Amino acid sequence: MRLGKYRPLLEAVKLKGDEVFQSKSELIGILTFKLGIMAVSEAKQLISEAIEGGIVEETPEGLIVHTDLIEEEEEKRDVFGEMVEYIAKQLGVTELEVLEEVEKLRERYGNLDKKILAYLYGLEKGVDMSRFKDELEG
Repeated sequence: MRLGKYRPLLEAVKLKGDEVFQSKSELIGILTFKLGIMAVSEAKQLISEAIEGGIVEETPEGLIVHTDLIEEEEEKRDVFGEMVEYIAKQLGVTELEVLEEVEKLRERYGNLDKKILAYLYGLEKGVDMSRFKDELEG
């Protein structure tokens, strides 16, 4: 279970300006209607998984989204590994082949961050790498 999927909860907190939501309905409404980033069923599923995972806490005051936990987990994510896996799947090659090609780019471009090299390799091969753009800018 990759915790990058909890990023929409961060967006909801940012929009509301508070980590406390009065009800599940309020949080679902923000995720689906105000942000427009998922369907109602997806929002319900996300919230259920977040509650199970301790990311969201149900209290008498309402739902509390623990943004610090989401951000910690986001930092721990193996973005490079995800990129290699994604590129390999898109190109129909093995992850080892992608790693070898990324290493060739390192020889060509010098000692750049491996995430940037993987991103460049994906772009060079025509893979849509937009899903990783935020991780590289952050």
